[in-house]
Amino acid sequence: MEPRVPGLSAGSTVFISAGASGIGLTMAKRFLAQDCLVHVCDINEQGVADFIASHPNATGDVVDVSDYQQVKTMFEGIATRFGHLDVLINNAGIAGPTASVEDMDPDEWDKTIAIDLNSIFYVTKEATPLMKAKGGAMINIASNAALFGFPMRGPYTAAKWAVLGLTKTWAMELGVNKIRVNAICPGSVNGPRIEGVIERDAAGRGMTTNEIRTVYQRQSSMRLFVEADDIANTALFLASDMGKSISGQSIAVDGHTEGLSNFLEP
Repeated sequence: MEPRVPGLSAGSTVFISAGASGIGLTMAKRFLAQDCLVHVCDINEQGVADFIASHPNATGDVVDVSDYQQVKTMFEGIATRFGHLDVLINNAGIAGPTASVEDMDPDEWDKTIAIDLNSIFYVTKEATPLMKAKGGAMINIASNAALFGFPMRGPYTAAKWAVLGLTKTWAMELGVNKIRVNAICPGSVNGPRIEGVIERDAAGRGMTTNEIRTVYQRQSSMRLFVEADDIANTALFLASDMGKSISGQSIAVDGHTEGLSNFLEP
């Protein structure tokens, strides 16, 4: 049985975007283990179905969070179901293309910005009225790419830098409502997603996957990839009373990234 997190009340209402796989799924499971009421959304219909089947106390919707009308309709349902939200976690995102600025496909740029940035605005806009009455915690999952330049990953980097700006701005706007807004900046997280990023990055740079993996690991002072549970632990802390005075902050969970440009020559 998972230990109780001090100051995270059973019955707290939690929303997690992209919550049916990867980091989102890990966070959802950890909040459920604290007896929270968890609602996830995900674009993967089968993933949502499997999640609800495995966790009958949870709820979920199949939603493309880059579509504002879908997000608005979803939150109308959440308002009816819960009446309020205590915790919002903006987790949806994609890696985007690996290409130099001159080779970047504008459609791929637009898609990455729509999912990695616009969706956070859409979700937060609709969630805010549900959090104002009681206050709570908003957590934006950014990236260590929000702290550095990241060659060949322009749209992803642009979106994640913008997320930090919005985190600061919304912390200022919503602090009077006792809503604290923070960002978590993961490094490379073990799992299928980073393996896909490594494969695409290797292909784009003309390098092997082992070379790229070594470079990624070397970017961290601790020479490691973090685990999804590391991100979930930080989210639980920020959502609980242990983090009740923390707002407007960007917290790196990455073994200390030293930089993202130290690539081997092709």
